[in-house]
Amino acid sequence: MDIEDLQTFVAVADAGGVSAAARRLGVSKSIVSRRLVRIEAELGVQLLARTTRGAALTEAGVTFRDHAARATAEIDAARETILPNGDLRGRMRIAMPLSFGPTHFAPVLAEMAHRHPELHIQTSYSDRFVDLIAEGFDCAIRVGYLRDSNLIAKRIGPIYGKLVASPDYIRARGSPRTPDELVAHQALMQGTEAWQFIDGDKIVTVQPQGRFKADNATALAAAAVSGLGIAWLPDCIIYEHVASGALVPIMTRYPPPAAGAYVVRPPGPHPTRKVRILTEMLVESFQQNPHRWGTASERDGVAR
Repeated sequence: MDIEDLQTFVAVADAGGVSAAARRLGVSKSIVSRRLVRIEAELGVQLLARTTRGAALTEAGVTFRDHAARATAEIDAARETILPNGDLRGRMRIAMPLSFGPTHFAPVLAEMAHRHPELHIQTSYSDRFVDLIAEGFDCAIRVGYLRDSNLIAKRIGPIYGKLVASPDYIRARGSPRTPDELVAHQALMQGTEAWQFIDGDKIVTVQPQGRFKADNATALAAAAVSGLGIAWLPDCIIYEHVASGALVPIMTRYPPPAAGAYVVRPPGPHPTRKVRILTEMLVESFQQNPHRWGTASERDGVAR
């Protein structure tokens, strides 16, 4: 049985359809379909039931998927073991945040490509939460406070931020002194998220309200500079605005708890070697360049 056929079947089973699996594997839908037909013909059973929404595993498919996944994982591990000098090969799809990816994470990916010339890296920059399995990504970099999910997350470093507003907004609307006073102000947010603040030894949660929302931190910073409202933003996004005086840190007695940057991958007992190496490089980047992200001591000042 061809290993590519097994890998294709596992990709379709995990992605829930031929199109998503084709994107994940970097091949055409017709190739995926031919491989599925071939493996079902060889086994003499139907593994997938095609539907208008994709493909669902049959009872036989559920049983065979686990065996196929283990077999392909063992083959992949064996291939990695015998590669010269630990080189990585094949294709790696990564989802990156648009707010941070091009400036803070892209250099790490470039270095990874230099170290592993046989590795094909494809990066998608977007601030939306992509479906890693359905869209065929090996992993994603996510920044902030993680939502609950069945994905596996590895923290690569802390992200510090602060509450800011423009001098014009403060002159017109005043500056909140406590978290409770935030409800009387215009908040600039991504959606309906809650904001948290440190009050002594406890965390205070506030549900801010506002009419201006954007899924991009840079856009929220621009809105804050224009005087539209108050924003909670990472230091690495706003440090130049704070340094110039365009934005002013407010409510500094109640700093937000540190958020984090994470490598997130589909569920499974072990990360692939590609994901593991990328994670190690990102952790190293955080440790060597902490000033790029701000530090705990800089929460009330300018990250330099």
